[in-house]
Amino acid sequence: MDEYKNLLVEAKDGVAVVTLNRPEKLNALNRATFEELAAVQEALSEDAAVRAVVITGAGEKAFAAGADIAEIAACDAAGGKATALFGQGVFARWERFPKPVVAAVNGFALGGGCELAMACHIRLASENAQFGQPEIDLGLTPGYGGTQRLARLVGRGAALELLLTGDRITAARARELGLVNAVFPREKLLEAALALASRLAAKAPLAAAYCIEAVGLGSEMPLEEACYLEATLFGLCCASEDMREGTRAFLEKRKPLFCGR
Repeated sequence: MDEYKNLLVEAKDGVAVVTLNRPEKLNALNRATFEELAAVQEALSEDAAVRAVVITGAGEKAFAAGADIAEIAACDAAGGKATALFGQGVFARWERFPKPVVAAVNGFALGGGCELAMACHIRLASENAQFGQPEIDLGLTPGYGGTQRLARLVGRGAALELLLTGDRITAARARELGLVNAVFPREKLLEAALALASRLAAKAPLAAAYCIEAVGLGSEMPLEEACYLEATLFGLCCASEDMREGTRAFLEKRKPLFCGR
């Protein structure tokens, strides 16, 4: 996985770390970076040794400070829509990724950077992190799912405040709103993200994938249909080797060793 230009990818002990690596541009998300995020997602999905992923940014200032504005400025209506749909597709695949994805937000997460963080399953932030959707100050709306995921995470009122003002918020405020799960000192962030990812990697892979699927699809369904989906996925778990191992290990008072089948 050393063929990427704008990403660094390392995998060890079941956890892959994907680092946005354009620190001179505050890790802004240009088209090439989106394409690499799509490619690495596909590669990691096929790597059975990887059971959890951490996404973070290179340098001390930014997770990702937004989209590449020079590219956006060149868009007409058709090009803008195509750009948004492409970016939405990349982030949606990360949101549906069947392995836990932890965002380690180590600085600015603005515009597309905030949208990428919101597409991850769990978000941890450093104390110096800042979040925001400042597109309105460029005469734009968010284009990579920001209007939709933000409202689902923090509620309609808070989402509209952030979208209409373009204001940045601190990590502490993001934690209060439910945009991030936890906040850490900057020097402890990656350590905390890796520790969490390692815990998640040790869990039953099929059950993890089904939890992600149940929450992702079920949150858009009527409750009765969502509960039926949950029952179906529960049934699939009951037919798995991991369920046999997990229940047997519980009864034998030992740690389970899950195989992902």
